[in-house]
Amino acid sequence: MLLSLAAAVVTIALKASAALITGSVGFLSDALESGANLVAAVVALIALTVAARPPDGRHHFGHGKAEYFSALVEGAAIFFAASGIVWTSIDRLIAPQPLHLPGIGLAISIGAALVNLSVAIALQRVGKQHRSITLIADAKHLMTDVWTTAGVIVGIGIVALTGWERLDPVVALLVGVNILWTGYRLLRGSVNGLLSAALPAGDQAQINAVLERYCRDYPVEFASPRTIESGRQRQIFVVMNVPGCWTVRAAHELTVRIEADIAAVLPQSETFIHVEPHATESKR
Repeated sequence: MLLSLAAAVVTIALKASAALITGSVGFLSDALESGANLVAAVVALIALTVAARPPDGRHHFGHGKAEYFSALVEGAAIFFAASGIVWTSIDRLIAPQPLHLPGIGLAISIGAALVNLSVAIALQRVGKQHRSITLIADAKHLMTDVWTTAGVIVGIGIVALTGWERLDPVVALLVGVNILWTGYRLLRGSVNGLLSAALPAGDQAQINAVLERYCRDYPVEFASPRTIESGRQRQIFVVMNVPGCWTVRAAHELTVRIEADIAAVLPQSETFIHVEPHATESKR
């Protein structure tokens, strides 16, 4: 995230310079999006620091959901930036203005795009490694910024070649719409996480595969597991039916093995297993 902060500062300076030199609202829109990146990076760094704290007396399951608040703020920052872009674009569409020194602006913007691309790749790799929604969200935001910059570069290049001045605000409007879509997806994912959404289907399939293996090897049955995704953490709740003649020790030893096997396929998960006698035996 410190790398993301540094990249945001550098790209804001580069894109703002391109906008100032050329007078392009397309470059200005790109600079505003990088401003949203800077706000998001600061909030994300704070959220990651909080999320890394261990469980305590007030938060028995840790602080993993702090990362969802970061994604919420990032989504809100994106919407704010997009609003400014759309407003400026409409004004320039009504009263178009010529561009100055577009070649220099294009070169500066390409440099900013390369900075964002390098950082986005690094964030995506580390985010997947640590299952961090904050790092992955920031990586996706930066990749959106890269594609946005690419679109702006193409648009400004066409303006420079053809002299069609209204294409500049049209490109900026398209940038604004693209940013709005990115913000919507971030907000939707954050809200789902705060509402304790279940684990993705792939994770649930791995849990079921472990439980099915134990059903084949032991006289036990499982109710459908319930799951919660909390940032990088996973909580899994399982009801296991065992023969009534089993001792507490035997049931406990099996639950420990199951929990270890689930943790092996799903790192950073915590499994809670409730043991009950088989339904037919409990009715006797």
